[in-house]
Amino acid sequence: MRLSKALIPTLKETPSEAQIASHRLMLRAGLIRQMASGIYAWLPAGLRVLTKIAQIVREEQDRIGAQEVLMPTIQSADLWRESGRYEAYGKEMLRITDRHDRELLYGPTNEEMITAIVRDNIKSYRDLPQMPYHIQWKFRDEVRPRFGVLRGREFLMKDGYSFDLDFDGALRTYKSIMLAYMRTFQRIGITAIPMRADTGAIGGDLSHEFHILAPTGESGVFFDAAFETGDALGATDIDSFYEQMTTTYAATDEKHDERVWAQIPPERKREGRGIEVGQIFYFGTKYSKAMNFAVTGADGQKFYPEMGSYGIGVSRLVGAIIEARHDEAGIIWPQAIAPWRAAILNLRQGDETTDALCEQLYAALGSDALYDDREERAGAKFAEADLMGLPWQLIVGPKGAAKGVVELKHRATGERFELPVDEALAKVRA
Repeated sequence: MRLSKALIPTLKETPSEAQIASHRLMLRAGLIRQMASGIYAWLPAGLRVLTKIAQIVREEQDRIGAQEVLMPTIQSADLWRESGRYEAYGKEMLRITDRHDRELLYGPTNEEMITAIVRDNIKSYRDLPQMPYHIQWKFRDEVRPRFGVLRGREFLMKDGYSFDLDFDGALRTYKSIMLAYMRTFQRIGITAIPMRADTGAIGGDLSHEFHILAPTGESGVFFDAAFETGDALGATDIDSFYEQMTTTYAATDEKHDERVWAQIPPERKREGRGIEVGQIFYFGTKYSKAMNFAVTGADGQKFYPEMGSYGIGVSRLVGAIIEARHDEAGIIWPQAIAPWRAAILNLRQGDETTDALCEQLYAALGSDALYDDREERAGAKFAEADLMGLPWQLIVGPKGAAKGVVELKHRATGERFELPVDEALAKVRA
């Protein structure tokens, strides 16, 4: 992408409505623009991040045998009446009446709809287990939308659902989802910590939240240092991984147990603030019974499938990652989800040799590069590159270009290298 042609409206000043770092930086870096209270348009750079996160989520769900579907954002109120949640959900649900006086709602979650879909198409135990999921926009009418995409009204979410024959199967699914989530966060480039949680309006009696550390986190968190070195990508045994995740101490301030905490060696104790970016639930037959979803078992008897639901806040993750990874100059993206891998900074636009080398770099990196080809002073280009937070900056001036050399800056560490073109490209691609 050539920056001179891109729709990336960066801002020098911080908008007055932005109270926290992620909101300020998402607006200043041209990732989003507010359309209404708690509702945002995602501009090209922001959408690229959102898409990359969604793709990693998708790949890890597919890896464990989950199947992607796409359910509509608008749901029938009748489904929610079947489950008993329509009146109980509260004012966060946006209720709608169409021209035929049918009661509808903008879905805040999809337990009812997916139960109806599976109920109407699955009749035998032979067709279980099932793990459908989708990545779709949701709406919850927050009374006080704030903090940008961290507490907006419309948000992109991955929500998945499981249908199992019995409790043992449901617990196995729950464990596999926990591993998939930890792999997802590790691939994104963040440390997430699973913590026992309340089930809230979803229901059930087993739930874990996933928190990433950030100074502005909503919850105080206490955890064992073992989470800092865990390797979900290398885990091969689901049961031992689950035991490790659920027996190693981790708790929000609401569930913190000082007696257990006192038994942990001081050098392993960690405290901080956490932002919730995902939650998983097991709730048994809560919805299958309420919505009369029964299948025929091997013995010819009817039974209600055991269910669970599993969410990751895809758009919320964008804000949470910025809260965890930024400095005074701007965003510091993990490489896996950066909108572009590198910024090419042309410090002498119009100089034949400099232009030619920049074009060479741009052609070599293709869609992984954002080429700043504007006729701007060098200081402005440096400031915007730091603000946007791409992992690498390829800085090209006339002296280096004449020698076939570029200056390579690593955004996260500030390290700079003067390298021949081929070596610089190899480092960016690594």
